[in-house]
Amino acid sequence: MKLRILVSACLLAGLFLVPALPAAPALALEGRDGNIPNHQMPFPRLMNSLFGGNAETVRPPQRSRAVINRAPQPQMQRAWQPQRNQPAVRQDRNVRQASAPAANAARQQIAPHLLPQVVSYQTSQAPGTIVIDTNTRYLYLVMANGQARRYGVGVGRPGFEWAGTHRVTRKAEWPSWTPPETMKARARAQGQILPDFMPGGPDNPMGARALYLGSTLYRIHGSNEPWTIGQAVSSGCIRMRNQDVIDLYERVPVGAKVVVI
Repeated sequence: MKLRILVSACLLAGLFLVPALPAAPALALEGRDGNIPNHQMPFPRLMNSLFGGNAETVRPPQRSRAVINRAPQPQMQRAWQPQRNQPAVRQDRNVRQASAPAANAARQQIAPHLLPQVVSYQTSQAPGTIVIDTNTRYLYLVMANGQARRYGVGVGRPGFEWAGTHRVTRKAEWPSWTPPETMKARARAQGQILPDFMPGGPDNPMGARALYLGSTLYRIHGSNEPWTIGQAVSSGCIRMRNQDVIDLYERVPVGAKVVVI
């Protein structure tokens, strides 16, 4: 009898001491889902009958969680890489050589037989001599072993044909143009006004290169009108495509012999 009274007193003392316990130990019993498991709660049936609640679990007060605003991560910029299959462009001072697609378009503007090519050519002229056949509209750069490098050219229109032998006395890259007075007079008669002087450049009718012939006003020069190659349209000068005159310019030195037939 005395033992039962002692046990009851201990139980009653525990009931009064439980509410005074600090909250931290109770929270230590919290499970993964935020509830206190039934088997870890002291006297679940007695606690629920005295303080109310479910006999299985008691949900502790929800803890507020701080919201952390993370700074946006900086995006990594991709290092520049050259594009593949990009057509190469050759810079030649004031003008760009045509890229592959543009070059193909330019090649279609004149007949294939007027494009530069090595051909058989029998002549008594020494290698390095330039021979211009105004009838066939070909310029030949004589080579050894009966061969020549042939270019299509534009020649003087009717009334401006000429023939003779000269030497290359000067070479110029992107030459300027000073139209002679006779040319300006002819242009005025046709309602056109020519400039007194035009600096070298892509818009200059002298083109990319010029080879001056003796003391004459005639030149072998480039053209910004490649579609006129193979025709008789000039005032006596021999015109070539810019690509072709650049090639010839690099092969021919000052003093080279030029024969126009």
